[in-house]
Amino acid sequence: MNSLVKILVVIILGAVTPNIEAQSNYEKGMQKAFELWKANKLEEAQNLFERISKAETEAWLPNYYIAQINSLKSWNEKDEAVLKAQLDKAQQHLDIAFSRSENNAELLVMQAQVFTNWVAFDGMKYGMKYANKVSELYAKAMAIDAKNPRAVFGKVDWDMGSAKFFGKDTAPYCIEIERSIELFTNFKSESKLHPNWGKERAEQVLKTCK
Repeated sequence: MNSLVKILVVIILGAVTPNIEAQSNYEKGMQKAFELWKANKLEEAQNLFERISKAETEAWLPNYYIAQINSLKSWNEKDEAVLKAQLDKAQQHLDIAFSRSENNAELLVMQAQVFTNWVAFDGMKYGMKYANKVSELYAKAMAIDAKNPRAVFGKVDWDMGSAKFFGKDTAPYCIEIERSIELFTNFKSESKLHPNWGKERAEQVLKTCK
């Protein structure tokens, strides 16, 4: 795992691995999976998330985190076959998660992340296929939850990346990044197991924006 991905993993797991006073096997299992992930035991973490998903047939979070693990692994992957295997697995588990939780802003954001993985790998090859879909996913996520910081930041980060690609001024996006950071600060996740990541990344982007 390269240094960038390691940093992203630390940022994300710092937000989802506080001490959980587990009251159920589900919570205990999820906490154990997070601990494996933090220890860089990715296969073990994914396998445990999968077992939890099969046992808890209405829970979408285990599949969400499997998708996230595979998205994170894919950011700087150079081998297209490896990338495809990882993103296919991410998509498989996103599909399961969507079947369990429709109109879910967090899942829409993660779907946008997976499509962005493809574009980041080869913009010429995959840009036409996924670029509009990414924008639509963030717009839909914000329509469902206008105060979801990952949706707000994801959209502005995507828009800013597009502006850079086409040689446009990125300064106008700084205000929206600042707004996303304020949303992150005030965000209260549904539980300690739910997504709560992204603020540190937004702060990093804001530094480059200014």
